[in-house]
Amino acid sequence: QVQLVESGGGLVQPGGSLRLSCAASGFTFRIYAMNWYRQGPGRERELVAFISSNGVIKKYADSVKGRFIISRDNAKTTMYLQMNSLKPEDTAVYYCNVRRDDVGRNDWGQGTQVTVSS
Repeated sequence: QVQLVESGGGLVQPGGSLRLSCAASGFTFRIYAMNWYRQGPGRERELVAFISSNGVIKKYADSVKGRFIISRDNAKTTMYLQMNSLKPEDTAVYYCNVRRDDVGRNDWGQGTQVTVSS
């Protein structure tokens, strides 16, 4: 059974930083690419960042490029999102995602709330 458990969200002032974690279990973490998505108030869920299975390839939404850093530790089966220079528009629920096309599965964590406000 796949489990994706996000943590690290909270309330932060504009310009601040947070580090999100996604602890994964129930599948072979090291062979799959992983994603961070977010869904802000009244908005559709959007892809924030992508990381390849070995961590070499990283892609970001234009809105977070240069501020967010995605990483992973395959030994710990954990993915991270370092978020710097946070803006109010970064306020959202952040979700960890793994899409495993070989088994026809697309799994999500429960999400962690990030609120950027003074």
